[in-house]
Amino acid sequence: MATGRVPQTLVINMAARGTGFFWTLLRRCRAPGPVRTRTGPGQHSWTRLSRLAHRDLYRLSITDPDQFWGSAAADRLRWEEPFDRVRDCDLSTGKIRWFLGGKINVSVNCLDVNVEKHPDRVALIWERDEPGTEVKVTYRELLETTCRLANTLKSHGIQKGDRVAIYMPVSPLAVAAMLACARLGAVHTVVFAGFSAEALAGRIQDAQCKAVVTFNQGVRGGRLIDLKATVDAAVKSCPTVQHVFVAQRTENPAVMGQLDVPLEEVMSSQASVCPPEPLDSEDFLFLLYTSGSTGRPKGLVHTQAGYLLYASLTHQYVFDHQDGDVFGCMADVGWITGHSYVVYGPLCNGATTVLFESTPVYPDPGRYWETVQRLRISQFYGAPTALRLLLKYDESFVKKYDRSSLRTLGSVGEPINHEAWHWFHRVVGDGRCPLVDTWWQTETGGVCIAPRPAEEGAAIVPAMAMRPFFGIQPELMGEKGECLSGGGVGGALCISQPWPGMARGIYGDRQRFLEAYFKPFPGYYFTGDGALRSDDGFYQITGRMDDVINVSGHRLGTAEIEDALDEHPDVPETAVIGFPHEIKGEVPFAFVVLKEDSGLRPLVLQQLRELVSTKIARHAVPEHFLVVKRLPKTRSGKIMRRLLRKVAMGTTSDLGDVSTLEDPSVVEEIIEALERSRK
Repeated sequence: MATGRVPQTLVINMAARGTGFFWTLLRRCRAPGPVRTRTGPGQHSWTRLSRLAHRDLYRLSITDPDQFWGSAAADRLRWEEPFDRVRDCDLSTGKIRWFLGGKINVSVNCLDVNVEKHPDRVALIWERDEPGTEVKVTYRELLETTCRLANTLKSHGIQKGDRVAIYMPVSPLAVAAMLACARLGAVHTVVFAGFSAEALAGRIQDAQCKAVVTFNQGVRGGRLIDLKATVDAAVKSCPTVQHVFVAQRTENPAVMGQLDVPLEEVMSSQASVCPPEPLDSEDFLFLLYTSGSTGRPKGLVHTQAGYLLYASLTHQYVFDHQDGDVFGCMADVGWITGHSYVVYGPLCNGATTVLFESTPVYPDPGRYWETVQRLRISQFYGAPTALRLLLKYDESFVKKYDRSSLRTLGSVGEPINHEAWHWFHRVVGDGRCPLVDTWWQTETGGVCIAPRPAEEGAAIVPAMAMRPFFGIQPELMGEKGECLSGGGVGGALCISQPWPGMARGIYGDRQRFLEAYFKPFPGYYFTGDGALRSDDGFYQITGRMDDVINVSGHRLGTAEIEDALDEHPDVPETAVIGFPHEIKGEVPFAFVVLKEDSGLRPLVLQQLRELVSTKIARHAVPEHFLVVKRLPKTRSGKIMRRLLRKVAMGTTSDLGDVSTLEDPSVVEEIIEALERSRK
C-alpha cells in the first residue's frame, strides 16, 4: 500500500480482505479455563445461572458474589490465563482486587473474539456531524485499524504502562486509539475535546503522558474546532510528551512541529497484525479525570478484567441488549458514559454501537430522531439536559420520523425531572418503551441503580432509578453514621459490597481516594450523593452532597472554578455554588468579592468569564455573577456555601444554624446585593 497521506475513511477501510491473520492470532489465545476460588464453592456455568429469575439471581450476587462474578467472568470473557481467586477486597481499607492470577487483553475481548464469530458485522456506525454521511466499520476493519494504530504507537516507543492522552471527538479513530492502547497495555486517558489548553495540560502533566493522539480539527454543530492548536498550546508545558499523533478530520492542513507525527500516513505503512499483550487483571486500563471538591481534577483508575466484565454485563441487562441490536448512546468518549456504553460494553458484547459526533439540534431539533429512523436504533441512551432542551420544540420534530425500531430508552448523567421523563416516554417512545433512569458515576464504572433488570412486567416509577444492579447493595446512612432501615427514609447513599467495575484509586494520590470514598463511612463506599428509599424499597437519587455540581451531565468541582476566578488580580475571593437550571440541570453561580479599586465592574466580570472558559471549559463559565463585599464565613474561616445556596434560591426564611458565622450580618448584606442586582 502507498505510504502517502490517506484520509481517515481509507484508514478505516484498510482491511486486507480475505487474509487469515486474525485466525493465527486467535489460535494463540488460550481458551477460558476453570476458575479456582479459595473463598467460595465450585463455579457454575454462567449460562445456567443467567436462567434464574431476576430475584434469585440478584440474591445470589449478594449472598455468594464469588460464585456469581466468578461464573460470569469465566464464561463471558476470554482469558490468556485463568484467574485462581475471584476477589480480595476490603472496603474498610479501600483494597479492591478482582480475578487474581488471571491474564487478559481487553482489545481481544472487544475485537478478536467478535472477528472470529462475525468478522463482517458492523461494529461502529459513525454518525458524523454532516447528516446522512454515516460511516460503518466492521469488526474486521476495526481490528485491523486498531492493530495498525497500535503498531504505530509501538514504533514510537509506547509500551506497557505508558500513559497516552487522547484528545479527540467521538470517531472510529478515537475508538481505535483507545483499543490500540489496550492492546499494548498502555494506559489511555481520554480528555474531552472541549477542554481548554490549560485543562488539557493539567491532565497530561498529572498522568505524565508520553504521547498525545488528536485530530487537526473537530466538527460539531456545523462549526470547526481547532484541536491541534489547543494541543500545541498544552504540550508547551508538558515535558513528558515525546510525540503528538495528528489525524485529519477535515481537509484543512495542520501546522506540524517537531513532536508531530502524521497519524494516517504512518499507519498506512504499518502491519495490520499486532500481537496482544497479556495483562494482569489488575493492570491499569485507563485513567479518566473527573472534577473533585478540592479544585484539582482527579484521575480515576480503572483496571482490566473487572471493569470490562461490569461494562459488558450492565450493557446487556440494563438495556435489554439482544443480538442484532443497534445501540445508540449519545455520549462523547471523553466521559465515562462513552467509555462504558459507546466503546467497551457494546464491543465486548459484539454489538453495533453508534458514535454520535453532532448535537441534538443540528441542523434542526429533529436530528436525534432522524438518526434513529435512518440507523434503526434499538436502544437510545441520552442526557436529561438534551431532553429538556428538545421538549421545548414542537412534537412534530419527533413524530415525523419512524421510531418503531426503539425498544429501550435510557437517561444518564443526572437525575431526570418528571416533565422530561414523561415527554421522553410518551412522545419519543410512544408510551411503549421501558425508560431506564440510570444512576452511576465515573467511579463505579457502570450502572449501579436502574429500573432494569427486573422481574418481567415489573413496574417502572417515573424519574426514579429504583433497583440496584447485580452485586450492588445500597445503604442509606444518617448524619451520625448509622444505617437507616426501612422505607420512607433519606440519607447519604453508600454501597456495602465491592463490585468488579469500581475504580481502584486516584492516580498518584492514594490518600485522597481513601478520604473521598472510604473514610466518611468506614466499611462502605460513599458515593457523595444523597438518596431516598421509598416504602417499596426503590431508590430516588436527590443529588450531590458535596461541592461538585452537575452541568449538562458534566461534573464540575466548585473549587476548580473558584481557583480560576481567583487568578484575576482584582478578585481576592469567590465562592461558587450550583444553581438549578431548566435545561442544564445546574449551572455555576459565582459570588465574587472585588477589590475596592477594581474599576469597571462589567469589564471585570467579562474577564472572569473568559478566564474560566480558558482555564477549564465554556460549560464551566458561571451563568450568574453576584458581586458582594464579603462572604459568609465561620470563625475558622470556612465559607458557608449552604447559606449562599439559600440566598440564591430565595429561601432565606429558614437559614438554619448561623451561630458559627463570624458575623451573621453578612447574610443580610448578600441578600440586599442580590435584590439590587435584580432591579
